[in-house]
Amino acid sequence: MSSSSRGPGAGARRRRTRCRRCRACVRTECGDCHFCRDMKKFGGPGRMKQSCLLRQCTAPVLPHTAVCLLCGEAGKEDTVEGEEEKFGLSLMECTICNEIVHPGCLKMGKAEGVINAEIPNCWECPRCTQEGRTSKVKGGRERHLKKVGGDACLLRGSDPGGPGLLPPRVLNPSQAFSSCHPGLPPENWEKPKPPLASAEGPAVPSPSPQREKLERFKRMCQLLERVPDTSSSSSDSDSDSDSSGTSLSEDEAPGEARNGRRPARGSSGEKENRGGRRAVRPGTGGPLLSWPLGPAPPPRPPQLERHVVRPPPRSPEPDTLPLAAGSDHPLPRAAWLRVFQHLGPRELCICMRVCRTWSRWCYDKRLWPRMDLSRRKSLTPPMLSGVVRRQPRALDLSWTGVSKKQLMWLLNRLQGLQELVLSGCSWLSVSALGSAPLPALRLLDLRWIEDVKDSQLRELLLPPPDTKPGQTESRGRLQGVAELRLAGLELTDASLRLLLRHAPQLSALDLSHCAHVGDPSVHLLTAPTSPLRETLVHLNLAGCHRLTDHCLPLFRRCPRLRRLDLRSCRQLSPEACARLAAAGPPGPFRCPEEKLLLKDS
Repeated sequence: MSSSSRGPGAGARRRRTRCRRCRACVRTECGDCHFCRDMKKFGGPGRMKQSCLLRQCTAPVLPHTAVCLLCGEAGKEDTVEGEEEKFGLSLMECTICNEIVHPGCLKMGKAEGVINAEIPNCWECPRCTQEGRTSKVKGGRERHLKKVGGDACLLRGSDPGGPGLLPPRVLNPSQAFSSCHPGLPPENWEKPKPPLASAEGPAVPSPSPQREKLERFKRMCQLLERVPDTSSSSSDSDSDSDSSGTSLSEDEAPGEARNGRRPARGSSGEKENRGGRRAVRPGTGGPLLSWPLGPAPPPRPPQLERHVVRPPPRSPEPDTLPLAAGSDHPLPRAAWLRVFQHLGPRELCICMRVCRTWSRWCYDKRLWPRMDLSRRKSLTPPMLSGVVRRQPRALDLSWTGVSKKQLMWLLNRLQGLQELVLSGCSWLSVSALGSAPLPALRLLDLRWIEDVKDSQLRELLLPPPDTKPGQTESRGRLQGVAELRLAGLELTDASLRLLLRHAPQLSALDLSHCAHVGDPSVHLLTAPTSPLRETLVHLNLAGCHRLTDHCLPLFRRCPRLRRLDLRSCRQLSPEACARLAAAGPPGPFRCPEEKLLLKDS
């Protein structure tokens, strides 16, 4: 029976589904492979639509909608008990013709079918085997013959009694053809043809692999040149007939063998056009590419970033939620956003997986005022892209392994960032602040950063060296910062002088556990020329062991001071702190804890 007489569904290949029983199906996503990073629940764009690499099913089954091509019924192996009867009523999909049939419905006479032991309900049907389209089994493996039901259909498989014998591996047709036809769509793949049978002699053998490669190369050259093939001449046919029996020599280019000619002695395979430029076929030596006369093409511009992540619009469409029935949900988008504002980050990620409309709505930056990525060992590109798409006002990257390049990439795309926490990071990463614009920044946390000294802090506070006089940036990068946390850093009075000059709007300053802060530092902060004297509201000097009782009267110079933390200062006596609390700057303080002075606003 020829392939032309098959049913209309002969070439239709059904997509298999998960078995839901193998080890890969029951495990969860790894979150690290490129498929997981593309998923929306891990912060990706969700374009690949592929499952995790570790969750690739090892035994995919036929879908429940699959039916037999001959009788139109589904698998009925559950209605019988015998092994041969079960096989005759089960659905089997051919890896060559993709037909799904019951083996009992085939009336082929004596024929053999190759069973694939790796994938369930998969074989090479007897029809393809009879036509010579079955896959070859190398190495002279033994085959186990088995009769199915009452038909004379014999199936080839692995011999269960033979030690070390494996079943013949049947490749998916798409896998087999894609390796021979890279870059072509599936409908243009060349499928193998059966050998031609003759009444007078045996079947004509298939052409050699070298010959097939040469033919494919000819067709590719014809497509590139877009000219009719000239290989029909007598000289070319002679050359082709000679090349069918012999292989190409090592010093002969494939493009030269296509036309049956070899390059002249001393020729480099290049040809000059009238403009003096050479047009060379890449990798062949023959002329292929040419361009009109004129000046040389301009140099290519520098390559820009490959991935540009832009924040979503403020009011993404649609404004209503479409339902499956065709109508819209009565609640508008504004009402849904009010509901989403009561959810946390985890619940919002779950809502984004419900439908595409909710996914777009949940990216609204009003739902993400703060994002916490603290204590992450590594930050992946999908994480960074997810942060940029949500445009948070506060970002916590404390104790993470963020790199300088990643931080610069983030800060250049978060122009509305108001709070940035980088405590515990390395100075190599934090140094990105020296070259990133921070127009809206109001809070900067640099606590416990390693290897930060006066020189590094000067690099952060001083204006850029290329700033012109009169610009706003000439006063410093932290001009608009209102709260600065510098706990645990090795700051000296020189750094405090730069801080007073280039961060004059500070209302909250944390200098706790700074080993070099002492009485002269307090004098600098409260001096008549200090801009912080009138702006400081919260001051944290806990753990500064160089402070003594002599510096306490200096705090009365700060009229707006509402919180003063002097805990763990060894040289400060509780009695002196109590006297300061009773007198205070205008109005007394209260002491809920020892050496902690608070004033109700």
